[in-house]
Amino acid sequence: MLLSLSPARRRGRSAVLGACLVLAAGACTNDPDPPGWTPVWSDDFDGAAGTGLARSDWSYATGTQYPGGAPQWGTGQIERSTDSTANVRHDGAGHLEILPLRDAAGAWTSGRVESRRDDFAAAPGGKVRIEAVLRQPQVTGPQAAGYWAAFWALGAPARPVASTNWPHAGEWDVMEVVNGRDSVWQTLHCGEPVGGPCGEPTGISSGEQPCPGCRTGFHTYAIELDRSVQPEQLRWYVDDKNTYTVTADKVDATTWERANHHGFFVILNVAIGGSFPASFGGGATPATQPGVPMVVDRVAVSKSEDG
Repeated sequence: MLLSLSPARRRGRSAVLGACLVLAAGACTNDPDPPGWTPVWSDDFDGAAGTGLARSDWSYATGTQYPGGAPQWGTGQIERSTDSTANVRHDGAGHLEILPLRDAAGAWTSGRVESRRDDFAAAPGGKVRIEAVLRQPQVTGPQAAGYWAAFWALGAPARPVASTNWPHAGEWDVMEVVNGRDSVWQTLHCGEPVGGPCGEPTGISSGEQPCPGCRTGFHTYAIELDRSVQPEQLRWYVDDKNTYTVTADKVDATTWERANHHGFFVILNVAIGGSFPASFGGGATPATQPGVPMVVDRVAVSKSEDG
């Protein structure tokens, strides 16, 4: 069910302790409910156990590419994305699970879901914040080889023509983790597909940042586009701590505007294999453990038009 709640974590499943919210799973984070923020959209994943997402609010990206797009989602990942509740389902306790699975023949399936709304944008002089409370897949070592979990957003212009409009239309990687590492990457993709002002395909990235406890507990990952400051800023947060910032003067004005001054849609997925895991120890092997989910407690979008 989609609910229009504040960007603070749900009081019904949290306990307020001073300025800190303690989630049921034990993660503790400041309560981000400052004056001036308006809730735009949220999902608390309160569906019955074993059910899929509401298709009026979410779409499933299935197969191995967008129609007309690059094969293997453009990254070399080996799973086939499905809309099966074996791969994407509510757990009945207020969470979404995205589970990569391997069949008897060794083929992998997983899930990749996108918000149907693609108008999450910061107005001139305003801000937009996209956040999720989630637990990274609880797997590490050889059993985690090839796991690639992500919470991210793509610019709306990429939706109909992803094969020709990436990365010009912008990609915000709010949380990426590979191979069960105790870490997180945060990245802006923009400019040209190779090289260009944003150094693609790597993008403008935080690099690997330590994220202790992110596999074992729920944590809040967020990004804000702030157009109320000059130069404008993209700010990333983990548990409301600003962990990375990119300012508009990092690139030319046209590249920044084309990448950020429009709506975005939210994506949650768990991939298997691909170029990113390969760069940190390799892809899936027979030792890789199937069935370890990324678990999402909630996703929320809010805005501020007052700067």
